Amino acid sequence: MTTTAPERAAPPTPPSRPSAGRRLLTRLLRWWRQLTAMRTALVLLFLLAVASIPGSLLPQRSLSQNSVNRYFADHPTLAPWLDRLFLFDVFSSPWFAAIYLLLFISLIGCVLPRALEHARALFQPPPAAPRHLHRLPDNAALTTPLPGPVALDVVEEELRVRRYRVARRDGRHGPEVAAEKGYLRETGNVLFHLSLLALLVGLAGGKLWGYEGSILVTEGQGFCNSFQQYDTYRSGPLVDSGDLSDLCVDLTDFEAEYEEDLTASSYTADITYGPAGDSGASRETIGVNDPLRVDGDRVYVTGHGFSPTFDVTLPDGTAFTGLSAPFLPADTATMASQGVLKLPDLGAGRTDQLGIEGFFAPTGVVQGGILTSVDPRPLDPQVAIVVYSGYLGLDSGLPQSVYSLDQTQIDRDLLTRVGAANLRAGESTTLPDGTVVTFTGYAEYAALQLSHDPGQVYVLGASIAVLVGLLGMLLVRRERVFVRVGPAPEGGGTVLSIGSLTRGSAETGPRFTALSDEVGAALATRAAAGPPSRSTEETPPS
Repeated sequence: MTTTAPERAAPPTPPSRPSAGRRLLTRLLRWWRQLTAMRTALVLLFLLAVASIPGSLLPQRSLSQNSVNRYFADHPTLAPWLDRLFLFDVFSSPWFAAIYLLLFISLIGCVLPRALEHARALFQPPPAAPRHLHRLPDNAALTTPLPGPVALDVVEEELRVRRYRVARRDGRHGPEVAAEKGYLRETGNVLFHLSLLALLVGLAGGKLWGYEGSILVTEGQGFCNSFQQYDTYRSGPLVDSGDLSDLCVDLTDFEAEYEEDLTASSYTADITYGPAGDSGASRETIGVNDPLRVDGDRVYVTGHGFSPTFDVTLPDGTAFTGLSAPFLPADTATMASQGVLKLPDLGAGRTDQLGIEGFFAPTGVVQGGILTSVDPRPLDPQVAIVVYSGYLGLDSGLPQSVYSLDQTQIDRDLLTRVGAANLRAGESTTLPDGTVVTFTGYAEYAALQLSHDPGQVYVLGASIAVLVGLLGMLLVRRERVFVRVGPAPEGGGTVLSIGSLTRGSAETGPRFTALSDEVGAALATRAAAGPPSRSTEETPPS
């Protein structure tokens, strides 16, 4: 007898691998869901706050280039490494912009669907009551001799008095009432996040279309709103020179007031301002927290200092009078300042140039031949100068600071020291070639900053809306109350099952107890009143 082997079943066909486009789409959708999750938005918001810390601790170029230069001088090894990480330009750095952009996208993907869902929920009735009301955190059962419909009438009236939205329906488990209030809690939540999104938009708009410039202005001088005149300036990528407003500011007087401990209490600057060439310029007094506001521009006083004045008389009798240059404070406690006055053109026949490097002391004291300052007020102004002669290198094409001499010119013997002296106002020193340098006094200067931020109004409105939304989230409770009627176990009455669910409050027991007590009292009052009399019933028309 011959037997045949059973046929083997064919192996199952392996599933086909998704196409590359489908796999890419799947990964993009998964990445989008992760990016638009609320947890991701919170993490990015925390990272944005952490990323702002270096901008508060370290000097920023957009605010004070001089402070950055001073930090480089004090920390010559650390500062270049920090600069490579954009820590002196935190708020315009690529990594800060990346966090900002990701947070912006995350909020859009997270908040907009939530806002649309909340808008739909506003026009929907409260949800149906759950099957087991006794499983809710707060629940109670009330017995009343009233029939079910009348009992629900009483409950509905009590809930409407408490400003609940009420829906009455015949549920699968019996007649019921569902009520809800506290929609402002979710509205505040949505408003908070939408306002935060608007705040980011306002800040971004201010960065894109805004600009600011800083300049030191000595009394009697002024400036016009032009990037070429500012010592430092910053502008958004969508701003060009034609977008700057037509505004010129002249500093007529500056005054600094000091406390008894010699700390500055206030700075006030008397200015005139108006369009270029306007002879009838307006007058205003501005301070640190009281800027000039005109046509969307703001002019602030951010600091002050002194500009020593000199007269230089050459051996041939040529005189240069009223020469001055701002000296930068090296010690803000005593306003001891350092700076340089450069004279590149001494007239025909002179090929050499002069540089007067100085140390100005508002209240000077000479100790051991070294001039120091003991008071920020100009009680006894003195200056210590070192005079150099030679080539300043101003036309070399290489950038150099207007507040100091180029040290490389001195190292290469292109500038030679020709004199030094400590001078009071009115005193002078004579150089070997017969040139006379006279310290004639000082003038005060104000550090002014002009800022234009078109997004500031939107940022203010969004900030107020953020606070309003936050108050709604914290102060409003979201409450739902469900009531279902059923026959009493022994007949002759009705049992009301009441359940409550509350969000936004830890102590819900007392509120629910008060609600159930008032509902019970209303039921008892209605039962005691009995059925409505015929005299109160509506008489049908004849």
